[in-house]
Amino acid sequence: MPLLHSPLSSVSAYVDAFSATSLPVLRHTVRALETLRDSGESINARKLSGIVLTDPLMTLRLLSYLERHRRASQNHDITTIERAVMMMGVEPFFKAFDELPTVEDALAAHPRALVGVLRVIGRARRAAEYARDFAVLRRDLDVQEITVAALLHDTTEIVTWIHAPTMSLEVLRRQQAQPGLRSAEAQRAVFGVTAAELQLALVRAWHMPQLLVALLDDREQQNPRVRTIRLAADFTRHLAHGWDDPALPDDLAALEDLLHLGPETLLTRLGAPEEALERLLAPPAGG
Repeated sequence: MPLLHSPLSSVSAYVDAFSATSLPVLRHTVRALETLRDSGESINARKLSGIVLTDPLMTLRLLSYLERHRRASQNHDITTIERAVMMMGVEPFFKAFDELPTVEDALAAHPRALVGVLRVIGRARRAAEYARDFAVLRRDLDVQEITVAALLHDTTEIVTWIHAPTMSLEVLRRQQAQPGLRSAEAQRAVFGVTAAELQLALVRAWHMPQLLVALLDDREQQNPRVRTIRLAADFTRHLAHGWDDPALPDDLAALEDLLHLGPETLLTRLGAPEEALERLLAPPAGG
């Protein structure tokens, strides 16, 4: 797979470059699917979807495949993974996704970048868990849609680690050198564009269902479903730096407003440790 080492001229140029080769998935996903296929057990959509949903890259591949092979009689989007597998069927699923390329092979010569992308994927999984919980609290009409969209929220960051590992490491280096540097600023300095600018163009080019494209449009913050996904992603990204990350109070205030929870109830539900509870619930100095 050819890798990028210098910035491209436009969003469309990045989309073309990232679309030129097949998207890899995690080696764990490949092995889990092989194990399930060879186990002799009865395989159903729930078992398969459980494997797919641990890997945002496999989730992307499945939804993109279904949309590109959409039947003329299909009059609605398939936006959840269990429905996608049911629509496709078990045997066609294994036939379509045989001998998948892996992230580990793609980044074999870039071990630090592999660590970087695995961290982002782990963060995406956690964001999906938070988004699911927030959606349940909000009594969302389809919690699974919110879960899938949150899993895919940081798709562009994952893809840039895979296709441009040295550039992604430079973004990380700049942020580590300047702790207050925002991700978007570091991305623009290195790539010439931000992940947010690339996101919608990528998911459209990769034939994501229109509903998921809409849910991933961070500009639509008046939509509580979009806000749920964005806040789950933001909170997870900031929490990765620890409960003392300076951006967390703003995230928590926004979540209190979205979920209509008091600060102590919210922090307890989020699993805040005792030290963080005391600090974050303490009245302002001089108040």
